[in-house]
Amino acid sequence: MSEPKIAQRGPYVLPTLPGTFRWCSCGQSAAQPFCDGSHKGSAFAPVRVEVAAAKTIAWCGCKHSKNGPFCDGSHSALA
Repeated sequence: MSEPKIAQRGPYVLPTLPGTFRWCSCGQSAAQPFCDGSHKGSAFAPVRVEVAAAKTIAWCGCKHSKNGPFCDGSHSALA
């Protein structure tokens, strides 16, 4: 698998408390948008994110964002 699986064609908009999160970059996780270890054996690895304050985050669901784990609208250009 050289391209990530598109988990969702839009962001996961979630209220997020402070803490450390592991965003799924492969698109295979059953716990989207977070990693559940499904990437094991592939070239993908989760992206560690530190959230300092409670806020609503638009986590990338298409796995093609140029802004890391955060949605940048890339899903609107996917075929």
